[in-house]
Amino acid sequence: MRSSGLITAAGFVVALFLGHGSVQAQVTRPSLEIPTGAEASPGFDAETATRAYLNLLPPEARERSDAYFEGGYWLLLWDTLVPTIILLAILGTGLSARMRDLASRVTRWHTVHVLGYWLQLVVLVSVLELPLTVYQGYVREHHYGLATQSFGPWLGEQLLGMGLTLVFGGVLIVVLNRVLRMAPRTWWVWGSVVVIAFLTLSGLIAPVFINPLFNDYTELDDPEVTGPILSMARANGIPASEVYVVDASRQSTRISANVSGLLGTERITLNDNLLEGTSLEEIESVMGHEMGHYVLHHAYTGLFFYSVLAVLMFAVLFRASRWGLARWGERWSVTDVADVAALPLLGVIMLWFLFLATPLTNTVTRTQEYEADIFGLNAARQPDAFARVVVRLADYRKLEPKPWEELLFFDHPSGRTRIFAAMRWKAEHVSELGKGDARQE
Repeated sequence: MRSSGLITAAGFVVALFLGHGSVQAQVTRPSLEIPTGAEASPGFDAETATRAYLNLLPPEARERSDAYFEGGYWLLLWDTLVPTIILLAILGTGLSARMRDLASRVTRWHTVHVLGYWLQLVVLVSVLELPLTVYQGYVREHHYGLATQSFGPWLGEQLLGMGLTLVFGGVLIVVLNRVLRMAPRTWWVWGSVVVIAFLTLSGLIAPVFINPLFNDYTELDDPEVTGPILSMARANGIPASEVYVVDASRQSTRISANVSGLLGTERITLNDNLLEGTSLEEIESVMGHEMGHYVLHHAYTGLFFYSVLAVLMFAVLFRASRWGLARWGERWSVTDVADVAALPLLGVIMLWFLFLATPLTNTVTRTQEYEADIFGLNAARQPDAFARVVVRLADYRKLEPKPWEELLFFDHPSGRTRIFAAMRWKAEHVSELGKGDARQE
């Protein structure tokens, strides 16, 4: 489910992949078509070719794409405001203190007190946020044709996600609360260390224990697809001998792929929407991009960045929570940050820290995505296929944002930026690609 404050912290359990079984894909895939103006020729112009691809999206589809993506700007704000209001209400009404007292009456063990409070908080916030969750995750996705699940299975997955938040988040909260009690002056340092360790551990256990709860991962047995992918993997030093496919179509129409995992859990995975709805060249271009993330060690550099961000966040938590409790703690019946009833205050501070850090986190991710784009172009050598994929992604990503929009809200390069990069690459290799274009036409 969508989540607030410390529930978001528990959501650091990231989606990496595990495969099992075997599947032989028998599908009729579209062929790669190159629009007029983007063909390889002696007078090839990257700007003209970029515009040719951008024009493939009809005006009504572009308008729909822009509306979906721009609506996300407001949802980013509402996803911060709504849980903030809920958490402050839980504090201000004294409910947080009453929840703490209720949990403390169950047993004398402090760990159980913390878990009992966490259970109440997660369930209460999830219920109060449910209208926004349903609108954002179900109604809106269906309205724009991006979701395929009926309400029952969708709600079941939300409940499963909440259960995982209760379990993994509960472990994290218990450990953090112990740190708060043992190191009242330096808990922000040790707390950030705990979160960094949790981030790392999440990347290791998710492929084995988390992802198979939501989808089936099966080994793909189609040499026409797996052959080029595994060849590209070997050429770039990726230790993988199988390709897996995930049944993402049960939830969404989106296309995606991943080269994921850490320290021996690496998997090459593509979803069935990509497998069945795109050309072989497009699949290869996407996998080239995903292999770029692996070869360029983006998982590790990303972990380093979020580790630094965690330290900064805990430093802010330390200062802001002391100020907040000094000012309102008596009114809330919460005077110590180690009191489990202070969790809503910590959640609010975290929410706004992450909200204000969004342009920074987006920029880091967007930079990595652009690096992977360039790597993929050199690895797969499929610029037209990559441009076609970008046009497909315009179902839910605005193609031509204003510069300030891309800076603030885009965690991937804009469609125009990505297509132009592909066409610029093609311009530098046009003499090599001319014969290939002729065959495709």
